[in-house]
Amino acid sequence: MHPFAKLDHRFVWHPFTQMRDWLKREPIVIVAGKGAVLRDVRGREYLDANASIWTNLHGHQNPKINAAIRRQLGKIAHSSALGLANEPASRLAAKLVEASNAIVGRAVPSAPVSPKRGRRGADTAPYLNKVFFSDDGSTALEVALKLAYEFSRRTGRNPRPRFLSLEGAYHGDTVGAVSLGHINLFHKTYSGLLFRSDRVMAPYCYRCPFNRAKPERADARAYRQCHWECVDLVEKKFVAQKRKADGYAGFVFEPLMQGAAGMIPQPSGWLRRVTDIARGHGALLIADEVMTGFGRTGNLSTLNPQPSTSLFACQHEEVQPDFLCLAKGLTGGYLPMAATLTTREVFDAFLGEYTEFKTFFHGHSYTANPLGAAAALASLEILHSRKSIQARQKLERVLRSELQTLWTLPQVGDIRQVGLMAGIELVRDWRTRQSFDLRERAGIRVCEAMARRGVLTRPIGNVIVLMPPYCTTPAQVRSMVHAVYDAISEVTGKATL
Repeated sequence: MHPFAKLDHRFVWHPFTQMRDWLKREPIVIVAGKGAVLRDVRGREYLDANASIWTNLHGHQNPKINAAIRRQLGKIAHSSALGLANEPASRLAAKLVEASNAIVGRAVPSAPVSPKRGRRGADTAPYLNKVFFSDDGSTALEVALKLAYEFSRRTGRNPRPRFLSLEGAYHGDTVGAVSLGHINLFHKTYSGLLFRSDRVMAPYCYRCPFNRAKPERADARAYRQCHWECVDLVEKKFVAQKRKADGYAGFVFEPLMQGAAGMIPQPSGWLRRVTDIARGHGALLIADEVMTGFGRTGNLSTLNPQPSTSLFACQHEEVQPDFLCLAKGLTGGYLPMAATLTTREVFDAFLGEYTEFKTFFHGHSYTANPLGAAAALASLEILHSRKSIQARQKLERVLRSELQTLWTLPQVGDIRQVGLMAGIELVRDWRTRQSFDLRERAGIRVCEAMARRGVLTRPIGNVIVLMPPYCTTPAQVRSMVHAVYDAISEVTGKATL
């Protein structure tokens, strides 16, 4: 065993990992990366098929981001945001505000809220113009939750704020973020620490009880037969809460695709429908774009056939939230940094005399870190370039085309692609949709077989995730998908159809 692997076994505790299994074998120790390729301590190369856990946008050792970080290192690596400001964070905040309001326009202000009505004007979208920096996706959601909670109380919208999120929701691992989550495997253990939040059915067309369509060899969203019963349940949930209490203060959601739930995509139009319902009942919209932000959902709008340069999933369905939570790809996958964007209206609720103690008492030591902000500014510049936009469009098309080859495998039940991310759900037989028992570790074994073929990713239960960096070449995409194909065949021992 390599000395670094021995050190890892002796001292490191890995996240979301059964360490008894981990300690049984030598881990892959990554020491370098270039583009979409990683290299381990023994010199073997691998394709980074999940963008280093959904964070890396432009590839490893991107020259523009490297240069931006070096320039900032020549000035200062970190200074406190408690009582001080810095140049790159200030510039980054302005750029994020500009990008987040792409469907609203600079001149559109945040609509006023009537405490009696408890809702915005139906035709006026919020204008996001305040940015609170933090460290990661969990803290971005934690900030939004605390702000929404206290804003609702201070403005009289809702004296007892309560939040609604989706079944299968995962919004992070801090106590507040876990309270918004609804994955028993992750969250049940900590139930005694949490506040209660409500859940409502999320659209999962492949396994939806309302979908009357029989399995086909296509994305289940394409052949579903239903009457939007999942949307009706959202409406009923809001109505029921309004009857017995003050209504929901906020509706929390991942737009277009739920990640940790199993890469569950939403059918076109669902997001717009349910957010209209939530808005109509006076709820604040809290969009978790930790995974879906910064171009990850592609360039094609779900409501408009014309290519879109929008960076955020919400914008594909012309939904403007009251809180936009960002992390992961914010710095291009280089440094831990997050941001929560909200409106001047929310910001104003925390203004007052010092002696009133209306301050937002929340913070992080590395808030607005200059190195992270410098990396994020460089990443945004790349994202807006014509070259990057064209590369992302091509990558999306190539990935969609290559994924079609997996339908010949009887253990592939559903292939779900949204933009530049995909989930392949493994089943015993596609005709029955019967799942593998999680104890069989089917997804893990397939990913282990992929690693032996030089492709690295991590499963979500029985779902294999592909989320390549934007610099990935067509040949590399083909290699990733071929590795999935061969690994599934090896693990299941079944022939193709």
